[in-house]
Amino acid sequence: MVHEKNDRINKDMVLPPIQQNRPALSWELKIKKKLTTVPPCLGKFRPVVGRCCHQCTPESLRKKLGQNSYFGFHNLLSVNETQTRYRGWLVRRVCCALFVSGCKVYASPVSNRLERICQSNRVKEVLAAEHKAPEGRDSRGQLNRLSAFLPLIKTCISPGLLRFVGWVMLKTFSSVFGSIQVNLNHLSALHSVSQEGSLLIYVYVRQSVMDCALIPLVLFCHNLRVPYTVCPLQVSSSSLRSILQKVGVLLLPTSAMNEHEAEMDSLYSPVMTALVRELLHEGQAISVGVSAESGRGGQWLAHIRQLIKEGSVPDVSLVPVGISYDCVPKTNIQEMCESGRCRVDELLPLQDLLLPVILRNRTDSVFGRRRMSWLLPYSHYASELKEATHPERDLSIAIILHLIFSATSCMAVMSTSLVSGLLLYKHRKGVSASVLCRNVAWLTEELLFRNKDVGFGGTLAEVLHYSLSLLAPHLIIAAVPSGKDPFIVPRPSLAATLHLAHQAQIVTHTFILEAVGACAVSAMLCEVAISGVSSRVRSDGVDGEDVRGDMEFDVLLCQSELTERALQLCHLLPPGFMPPCQSSQSFALDAIDSLVRCGILIMEEIPRDVPICDFWKKEGFLTWTTTDDPYHSDSDCEEQDLHSYKISQPSQCPEMLFFLCSMLAGHLRALCWTTTGLDLIDTPMPEAEFLAQIHSHLCDTANKKKQHYESCSEKAAHTAVRTLIDLGVLSEQHQMGGVFLGVSPLFQLPENRQKLHRFISQYLYN
Repeated sequence: MVHEKNDRINKDMVLPPIQQNRPALSWELKIKKKLTTVPPCLGKFRPVVGRCCHQCTPESLRKKLGQNSYFGFHNLLSVNETQTRYRGWLVRRVCCALFVSGCKVYASPVSNRLERICQSNRVKEVLAAEHKAPEGRDSRGQLNRLSAFLPLIKTCISPGLLRFVGWVMLKTFSSVFGSIQVNLNHLSALHSVSQEGSLLIYVYVRQSVMDCALIPLVLFCHNLRVPYTVCPLQVSSSSLRSILQKVGVLLLPTSAMNEHEAEMDSLYSPVMTALVRELLHEGQAISVGVSAESGRGGQWLAHIRQLIKEGSVPDVSLVPVGISYDCVPKTNIQEMCESGRCRVDELLPLQDLLLPVILRNRTDSVFGRRRMSWLLPYSHYASELKEATHPERDLSIAIILHLIFSATSCMAVMSTSLVSGLLLYKHRKGVSASVLCRNVAWLTEELLFRNKDVGFGGTLAEVLHYSLSLLAPHLIIAAVPSGKDPFIVPRPSLAATLHLAHQAQIVTHTFILEAVGACAVSAMLCEVAISGVSSRVRSDGVDGEDVRGDMEFDVLLCQSELTERALQLCHLLPPGFMPPCQSSQSFALDAIDSLVRCGILIMEEIPRDVPICDFWKKEGFLTWTTTDDPYHSDSDCEEQDLHSYKISQPSQCPEMLFFLCSMLAGHLRALCWTTTGLDLIDTPMPEAEFLAQIHSHLCDTANKKKQHYESCSEKAAHTAVRTLIDLGVLSEQHQMGGVFLGVSPLFQLPENRQKLHRFISQYLYN
C-alpha cells in the first residue's frame, strides 16, 4: 500500500489544478531545464515481494497466490462513475456515496458474546480469585467487575455506519493525501485466501494514527472483510467512542491512558484473550499494530498463539502489512509454532553475548542471538501461563520480531525516502541537481536488485522535482551564479535532520547487510590506522613506524576477524533489522558476502610471503605474521586457511563504503553519547525521567557539535537506553512508584564505561 501527498509521478495521474496554476520557483525551473533528457519510466519493473519466510514456513511456499500476475496499482481516492452501476452527470457528482453504498459489508452481530466470555475459564479464575469465591459462582460483584469491559466486548460492525464512515474517510483522506496507491496483485491474493475461509490477522508496524484507518478502508473499498482494529489510543469523547466501537475498533478501557496501564488490570488480559477467541470463532479478521521500539501490540499476537497452542483456534494466516505496501498473506502461525523451525534455544541475554568482549575478558564472540524480552511484558505472560517458561515466551517474542521484520520488508521505498537517504548518508555537505539525479537512478536500480519495491514511477526529472518539492522546508536549495545546476544541501537543524532521518529509515533497512559489513570493515581499518601499519609492509618491508600516517589501506583483512566484528555489531541492532529465524553467524557471513557482491571487497588468494592483518585472539592487539615464519606454530596456521579480503580501491577509500557506514552512524552515535551521559545523571531515578534526561543530553550534545541531529530523537534515546539495560550497564529496580533505572555497580567504574564507549565507537566512521 502506498500513500503519497500530491502525487505527480505515476503516468495515469494528472496534476491537481492548484499545482498546474502555481508559478514554478526559480530553482524548479532550473532543475527541469537541466534534466530534460533522462531515462523514462523508473520503477516500471517491480520485484515480487511479500513472500513467506522460507525458514519458518516452508510449507506455505507451495501456495502461489497471484504471484505470476501483474495488475499494477490503483489509486483508492480516485472514485468515479465507472466504479458504480450508474452513469450520468448526476452520478459523477455523488459517485463516492454510490460507491460506498455498493461495497460489500460483512455484518458482525454481537449475539451472546458477553455470556461466552464470562464462561471463559481464564475470566472465571481471575474473578473467583479476586472475590474469594469458588469457581462457577455468579455473584453481582463479579458482574460489576466486568462492567468496565462491556463496551469493549460489545464492539461490532454496523453495515450502515461502516459505509458512512468509509465515505467520510475517503473525503478526509482526499484532502490529506494526493493518492493512496494499492497493489492489486496482493488484493487478488487476499480475495483467494478469503474465499478459502482462512482467518486473517493483519499485522503492521505502528507509525501514526492513520495506520488504524488505512487498512480497514482499503479492505472495505475492495469488498474484503473489514477487520476488528486494535487501537492503542485513549479516546475520551463518549460519542466518538460509540461510533468507533460500531465499526469494529477495539479501544482501551476508559480507565486506562495507555496499553501499559490497561495491562496492569489483572482482568484485562484474560478478557482480551477470550474476546480474541470469540472473534476468531465468528470468522472475523483482526488488525494489530506492533511497535518496534516498545513491543506494544505484541501481547495480542501472544493471545492468538496461546489460543492456537491450547486448541481453541485451529490456525490463522498472518498478513504482514507495510503502510506503504500491502503484502500477500502467506505466513502460517501454526507451522511456525509446531514445526520447531523458528528456533529460540539460541536466544541469550545481550550481556552474555557482548559483555566479556567489551571488558576484554574474552576476544571471541559467543554464538547466539539477542533475547529482547521487553517486547512482551512478563506480567502479561505470567497471567497467561501458570509456568511462564523461557521457550514459550521466547517463541511469542520471535513471532513478534518476525512480523516487525516482515512488515518493514514489505514497505515500498518512496521517492522522498530515497532522496533523503542520499542527502543524509552520501551528500551531507551538498550536491548539485545533476549529480543527485544520477544517484537517484543508481540507488533505484540497487533497491530493485535487492528485491525492494519502490513507490514511484515516471522520469527522473519528475521523481527528483517531486521529492525536492516535498522536502523543500528541510533543504537549502541555492541557485549557482554561474548558471549551473542548483546546489542542494540538507538544512543543518534538528527538525530538518530528524525528518530526513525518519524518511531514510527504509533505505537503511534495505541495505542493512551491507551497512553491517561496511562498519565491520571500518572498525578493522581503524585498528590498522592506529597501529601505523600500511601497504608498504607487505611490499617493501618498511617498518610500521616509518609509514605511520599512510592512509592507503592496501591490507588483507582476515575473514574470521571481519566476520566476528560483524557478528558483534549484529547484537547491537534495534529490533526489526534482522529476522529471528536466521542465526547471527549466518547474518554476519551474509553481511561480508554482500560487500563482495557490491564490489567493495575482493577475495584474494594468500601468497606464502604476504602478512595478514589479524588480531590475536589471546592478546587483543594487531599482529603481522607470514606462513613461512619459523616461530609460527601449526595451530596458528589453521586460522590462515580461511579467506582473506582487500579493499577494491586501495589508493582511495571507496565512496560506497562510507555511504553504507553512515546508515548506522545515527544509532551507534546515540549509544556512544548515552554512555558518556551516564556521568552527568544521578541515579537511580524513574524510568520516564531517566529517558527524558538522556534525550535532553543527546539534544545538547548535538547542539554543541552543530551536527549529527539524527542521533537525538526520542526513538534514538529509547533504543539506546533499552540496549544499555540489556547489556547490564543499567539496572531496573521495580519499586512501588514504578520502574527505576540506575547504573549497575560494574559500570560505575569509569574504565569500564570507557571500554564500552571504545567498543561502540570503533564502528563509527569519522
